[in-house]
Amino acid sequence: MSSADSGEETQTLVRQMLRELLLGREDPQGFFGLCVSLMGHHDTRAQFLSLIQPLSSEHSALHSNLTSIYLEYFSVDENDVLEATLALSMLEHTDRQQRTAKLPSSKPGAQGYRHSQAQPVARGHIVPQPLVGSYAKVVVAGSHAQILGSLITPHNVAYCSADSLESKHEKSKDDVTTEEGHMNQSEKPKRSRNRRRRKGCGQQVVGLSYNPSAPPPVLLWFRRDLRLCDNPALIGSLEVGAPVIPVFIWSPEEEEGPGVTVAMGGASKFWLHQALACLSSSLENIGSHLVFRDAAGEGSSLKAIRGLLKETGAKTVVASALYEPWLKERDEELVSTLLKEEVECRMVHSYCLREPYSVSTQGVGLRGIGSVSHFTSCCQQNPGPGLGAPLDPPSSLPSPSLWPQGCPLDKLGLARMPHRKDGTMIDWAANIRTSWDFSEAGAQARLEAFLHDGVYRYEKESGRADAPNTSCLSPYLHFGQLSPRWLLWDAKEARCRSPKFQRKLAWRDLAYWQLTLFPDLPWESLRPPYKALRWSSDRGHLRAWQRGRTGYPLVDAAMRQLWATGWMNNYMRHVVASFLIAYLHLPWQEGYRWFQDTLVDADVAIDAMMWQNGGMCGLDHWNFVMHPVSAAMTCDPSGHYVRKWCPELARLPDELIHKPWVCPASMLRRAGVAPGQSYPDRVVEDLEDRRTRSLQDVALVRKRFGEYVDPHSGCDLIPLPRRLLTEALGVSEGGVANPGKQFLLPVITRMEFKHQSDDPDSDAASNPYNAVLKGYVSRKRDETIAFLNQRDFTASVMNEGTERRERLERDHRKMEGLPPPPVARGRARPTPTAKDRSFTVPGGVGTAHR
Repeated sequence: MSSADSGEETQTLVRQMLRELLLGREDPQGFFGLCVSLMGHHDTRAQFLSLIQPLSSEHSALHSNLTSIYLEYFSVDENDVLEATLALSMLEHTDRQQRTAKLPSSKPGAQGYRHSQAQPVARGHIVPQPLVGSYAKVVVAGSHAQILGSLITPHNVAYCSADSLESKHEKSKDDVTTEEGHMNQSEKPKRSRNRRRRKGCGQQVVGLSYNPSAPPPVLLWFRRDLRLCDNPALIGSLEVGAPVIPVFIWSPEEEEGPGVTVAMGGASKFWLHQALACLSSSLENIGSHLVFRDAAGEGSSLKAIRGLLKETGAKTVVASALYEPWLKERDEELVSTLLKEEVECRMVHSYCLREPYSVSTQGVGLRGIGSVSHFTSCCQQNPGPGLGAPLDPPSSLPSPSLWPQGCPLDKLGLARMPHRKDGTMIDWAANIRTSWDFSEAGAQARLEAFLHDGVYRYEKESGRADAPNTSCLSPYLHFGQLSPRWLLWDAKEARCRSPKFQRKLAWRDLAYWQLTLFPDLPWESLRPPYKALRWSSDRGHLRAWQRGRTGYPLVDAAMRQLWATGWMNNYMRHVVASFLIAYLHLPWQEGYRWFQDTLVDADVAIDAMMWQNGGMCGLDHWNFVMHPVSAAMTCDPSGHYVRKWCPELARLPDELIHKPWVCPASMLRRAGVAPGQSYPDRVVEDLEDRRTRSLQDVALVRKRFGEYVDPHSGCDLIPLPRRLLTEALGVSEGGVANPGKQFLLPVITRMEFKHQSDDPDSDAASNPYNAVLKGYVSRKRDETIAFLNQRDFTASVMNEGTERRERLERDHRKMEGLPPPPVARGRARPTPTAKDRSFTVPGGVGTAHR
C-alpha cells in the first residue's frame, strides 16, 4: 500500500473517531491518544489543530479542551516521557505480583491510591486499574498494539469493575484490544429492530481519570426525559467534553403551578418512583449513577442547583425543556439567575415533536382553531427545524472524581403508602406494580409488540376494550422513557403504517400548544357562558362514578380498571367522561382531578384539553356523546371486558350483560346477581331525560350570555389570547394596547347546541343533530350509517369551500368597484327533520330517499 493511500485511510479513521467523540462515545483525552497512535508523533503535531478547527464554531468548549490537551502533550520534554515510562513499567510489575495473590475485591481502595476516588461508578467492586488515564489506553494501529503513557501522573487513576479487570489480565495485549470496544451483551440497551441500520455503540469508557486541570463537570438535570435512547440533553452534556453528573430534583410545589392542576397524583408519582429506580440502574450499567435531591428541604429547584454547583464546581447545566407555562417561567428565571453567576444553562427541546411556543397561525388563520387539522396546517405552513434521526444511547458516561451528596430515592416520598390504625400498610399500587414494566426496556418492548401485532387493528378497532389493539405507551411518553421522535420514526418504518396512530402525536402537541395559549386550561372553562351551567352537586353520584358502582356495567368496568391498573384506553375515557358530564351533570373539573390522581399517564395538558372539550367549554366541542349501552355494542360486544372487571355479572348472557336491569328475575337468580346487593342499582335511570336537561341548560346559558354567541354563524365566542392577537395583527406583543374591550374569536360549536338554541324547550330525541352515538348494529359496523356520515362530512366541507370562494369573490368585486355576481337561481331543498320519516335512517342521519 502506498503512503498516500495509508495517509487517506488514517484521515478517514480519525474523522470517524471525531464523530464518536461528538456523540459522547469517546472522551477528549482518548481521542487525542488515538490520533497520536494512528498518525504518529510528528503528523499529530503538524495536523491535529487543523483537524479540530471545524469544532471551534459549534463546539467551542470541546475545541478549547482538545487544544489544551494538545498543548500540554507537546510541552512535555524527553525527561518527563522517560520518567512516565518508568512509572508505567513499575505499575505493571506491581500489578503482575498482585495477581499471584487473591484479589481483595471487598476493598475498593488499594494501597497507594487515593481513597476519595474509589467511587461506585459501575456495578461490581471498584479496584484500581494499572493502565492509567486516556493516554494509557490500549489501542490498535494496524496489527500492532501501542501503550500511550506520556501523561501519567500518580493521581491519574481510572477505575473499572473487578471482573473486567481480571479478564483483561488473563489475555494478551492483542486480545485486550480486540475486546475493549465491546459491551457486555447483558448490559446493552435493548434497541428496536428497525434501527439496525444505525451505527453501533462505540468504545466503552468506565470513567474519567482525576485530573486537577480537567474541565469542570456538567450537571445533567433529568426531569421528564428519563431515558438513555434518543436523549438530546444527554448527548448535549457529553459534547461539553467534561465529566457528567446526572441529577434529579423533586419539587412538588413548583410542579403544581398557581391553580388546581393536580400535576402529580398518586398513581403518576408511583410510576415516577419506579421509573427513576430503573433509570438509576441503567446509568450504573454505563459507569454513572443518578443523584437525588429534594428541593423541599432546600427551598426551590434554583437553590438545589446552586448547592450542586457549589459542591461540584460545575459551570454548565443541561436539561430538557418543559412547556407548562408555570414551569417555563421557573426555568427562565433559573437560567437568567445562573447566567448572571457565569453558569451556562441549556434547555434542550425534545418532549414534543414541535416546540409549542414556536407554533404560529400565520398563513392559516384562526378558523377551526382547536382541531388537529388546524394545528397540523399551522405546523406545515410555519415549519420548524427538522426532527432528524433518533440518537442511539451512549455506551458510557464520563464520571467525576468526586460525587455530590444526594438523598435516597425513598426519601422523596413518591411511593409512600398509607397505613391503617393497626400499623399495617395499604398497598393500593399492588396491581399497578404487577401490570407494568416501568423501565425504558419495557417501553421498547411494548412498542415492538404493538408494531408487530396491535397496529394492524388500530386503524378501525382501536376503541375495542376487549382486545389489546392499543399501544399502552402513554405513560412512557409522559415521563420521557420513550421519545416522541423515536416513536414516530419506528411507526413510519413499521410494516403496517397507521395514520391514526401517528396522528395521536399531533393531538399530544396540540394539547401543549393550547396550554401555552391558555395557562388556566386545567381549572377555568374557556367559553365564558358555560361557566354558568347548572352542574349537579350530588357527591353520592360522584363517589359511585369514581368507585365503579354506577349500575352501568361498561362505565363501572372502565372505572375499576382505572383504579386497579392506572390506565384505560382512549375510547373508554370518552365513555366515562360522557357519562359524568352528559348524564350525571357533574362538572368536568371533578373528572379531570380524578383522572390526574389515578392515571399513571396523568398529563396536565392532555387531560385538561380532553375534559374541557368533553365538558362543552373547550376550543373544540366533542361532536358525539357516548351512551353507556350503545357504546358497549362497539367496544365490548361479547361482554369479555365487563366480565373481567365486573365478575359479579360474568354469568349473564352476552346480549344482556350490558343492561342487567332488563334481565328477568329468574335469570338474575341463576346468574347469582342480586340487584342492589352484589351489583348496584343504576344511579340514574332515565338517560334521555338527563340528556334533554343538559341540552336545555346549554341553550339557557347561550341565550343568557348572547354577547358570546356569533349572531351570523351561531358559534360560541371566546376572548382571543394576546399571543394569537399579536400574530393576527402582525405586531409584537408589546405593541398591542389594551383597548378596554375583548377581541372575540368564533370557535367550533356543536350543531346540536345551535339547533337547541333555536328551540330551547325541545327534547334531545327530536333534535336532528342528536350527538349520541348508536354503536354497532348486530355487533357489526353499520355500513349505511358510516357511508352517510362520510357523505355528509364531505358535503359540509365542499359547501364551506364554496361559500369561502363566493365570499372572496364578493369582496374582490367590492374592492374593484365591479357589480355583484349574479345570484344563482334554483329551488332550495327542504331541511330534514327528525319528524319526517322520509328523511331518517337508522342512526339519526338525515337524508332524502329517492
